[in-house]
Amino acid sequence: MREKLQSRVRLRPVDLARPHGLSTQAVRNYEEAGILPAAERTESGYRTYTPLHARALGTFLALLPGHGHRAATGIMRAVNRGAADEAFLLIDESHAQLLEDRRTLRAVESALRDLGPEAHGSGPPESPAFASVSASTFIGPLAARLSLRPATLRKWEAAGLVRPRRDPLTGYRVYGEADVRDARLVHQLRRGGYLLEQIAPLIDQVRAAGGLAPLEAALTDWRSRLSVRGRALLSGAAELDAYLHELNPPDDSP
Repeated sequence: MREKLQSRVRLRPVDLARPHGLSTQAVRNYEEAGILPAAERTESGYRTYTPLHARALGTFLALLPGHGHRAATGIMRAVNRGAADEAFLLIDESHAQLLEDRRTLRAVESALRDLGPEAHGSGPPESPAFASVSASTFIGPLAARLSLRPATLRKWEAAGLVRPRRDPLTGYRVYGEADVRDARLVHQLRRGGYLLEQIAPLIDQVRAAGGLAPLEAALTDWRSRLSVRGRALLSGAAELDAYLHELNPPDDSP
């Protein structure tokens, strides 16, 4: 009975947009993208929505912080066309990415612990992760070890993030221990979502033996962002569950 009453309620685009601070054009765009179910039209051609559309919009906005625009859009499109399993797969992928990011954070924190003495000028790191690359290596082996393209290392060099010396005879780039350290840190921070211009001052601080505080502050921020994303995934899941129940209400017949 409640579902039938709600289906009779007619809402305008502005009624959906206003509570979220959106424009009516944004609501129309969301409908055209499949984020909202298709709206009915009046005889004059105006769109009319229902509380189900309002629930869909709220669900999409709740999914955005945890999944991002592309995945949230894919989830809503799948749900609205009745392909719930496709939506669940996208949700699983977002959780898997969050888990990978948490593992990456732990790897960076471990690397920093190993880098501590070196950053203060008291000796090279002793971590096996750093020992896997020789004290002096060329661009090809280092790129392969980090699963990067050599062009990426050259881009980082152009940005001042790594500073290999040149072999006087061959002109080849030679990466020493400090260069390997910098390349590993840049690689990990890039995986954590940091831009090159954000990483540059952190690398400069390590080189200047000014301590690891800048990196530690970055990791604290990174850890906080992962926690916020994890909480957002939970909130989005709750909204999506409620929306699924409205799309497919249980049969109340005896």
